[in-house]
Amino acid sequence: MPSYVVLFQFTEKGSQNIKQSPDRVAAIKQRFRDAGAEVKAFYALLGRYDTIFIAEAPDDSTMAGLVAGIVSSGYVRSETMRAFTEEEFRRIASGLP
Repeated sequence: MPSYVVLFQFTEKGSQNIKQSPDRVAAIKQRFRDAGAEVKAFYALLGRYDTIFIAEAPDDSTMAGLVAGIVSSGYVRSETMRAFTEEEFRRIASGLP
């Protein structure tokens, strides 16, 4: 399955309700499982972003829908990036002219 890095920043609403954030993470992990995806790792961060998911999903459309659902709650903003494993990167690089 494709891998993704999803960076989150709390909105004002998210910051005001940060104590409930661990429960929201647990619910989101279940939503991912229900969609055939998986949150492989979650970290709280210091710096520009507040939290990160390392996740896998069947395809970009599935991931886009899951992230849109998270953002629509109003607790966070996000930035999602497709991540390539070392093996995938080797295949990409080997196909270059």
